[in-house]
Amino acid sequence: MSSATPAAAADQGQVIAPGSTIGILGGGQLGRMAAMAAARLGFKTHIYCPPGDNPATQVASAATIAPYEDDGALARFAGAIDVVTFEFENVPSRTAETLARLKPTRPSPRVLHICQERLREKDFLASIKVPTTRYMEVARPESLERALREIGHPAILKSAQFGYDGKGQVRIDADSKLEEAWARMGASIGILEAFVDFRLEISVIVARTLDGNVVAYEPVENQHRHHILDTTIVPARVTEAVAMRAEAIGRHIAEELGLIGLIAVEMFVTNAGEVLVNELAPRPHNSGHWSIDGCVTSQFEQFVRAVCGLPLGSVERHSDAVMKNLLGDDVLAWKEILAEPGAKLHLYGKAEPRPGRKMGHVTRLTAKR
Repeated sequence: MSSATPAAAADQGQVIAPGSTIGILGGGQLGRMAAMAAARLGFKTHIYCPPGDNPATQVASAATIAPYEDDGALARFAGAIDVVTFEFENVPSRTAETLARLKPTRPSPRVLHICQERLREKDFLASIKVPTTRYMEVARPESLERALREIGHPAILKSAQFGYDGKGQVRIDADSKLEEAWARMGASIGILEAFVDFRLEISVIVARTLDGNVVAYEPVENQHRHHILDTTIVPARVTEAVAMRAEAIGRHIAEELGLIGLIAVEMFVTNAGEVLVNELAPRPHNSGHWSIDGCVTSQFEQFVRAVCGLPLGSVERHSDAVMKNLLGDDVLAWKEILAEPGAKLHLYGKAEPRPGRKMGHVTRLTAKR
């Protein structure tokens, strides 16, 4: 399929063959690693993103630097590509809907719409009987006290939209000042969630393609520092029953969404062994970076395969792995990491390290247990 193919009004389920161009919304490190995986399969990539330090543009075949609301730039972008996807979910819904009228867009704008707003996401999960912590919408500051009476203390107040890596989240205890909590949350609509006293956090990454075939990577254990993923341990230190339950939940979500692409399902494992879904991310995920070095098929290659309608790859893990994010000045240790036997260093090409900024990651492999 060439970029000159007439625009489709909707995704008709066509396979996108090697040699075609994948359009990626977003210019961050996930887009960078997806573009590198696409190149290995013979695809070209075209990045669309606003101005800024965009490491994906360094490795892509082409780039359009423009606001997501620029209809003219979006039309030109659509004319140069064969399929649209995104590397993060904070893309305006209208942008995805505009492009979906011109070229196949995978995952669909509906999936993006559900997953980019916490209330819609939680309501969707409830509708398909996926367990989550208790939650309530908080539409204005005056509603917070009433919601706390229902949910109890402690609780977590989160912005309904555009939150990640702990942004827009505030813990509320019995002695917290509600006005201050609302101001720190920083949004016009929030969601109040019951605090989960969990044993550990895990995630499952699921791929689903055009023919409905679904594969799931095994659960991994995630450890956070200041609400940002710090370390991923593979395999997760959970029972076989918990692992099977987590994978089944991930598959169920992908199927109910009608997903074409990749989705990461972040979950809590409680002290009682319950598995509660926390958040969804319908694209490659930080907790899947280990798969580049520790798995037959990386999450990024799987992402390309799923979006293009190709057969999905094996998710078999050939090694145990520990993936460590390099946040801010952590990246300054790159020389020592390169000298370490068995360490696999991945740098994202970002210009400036800042506190909490993801500059790269290192994966250390050991023999599979």
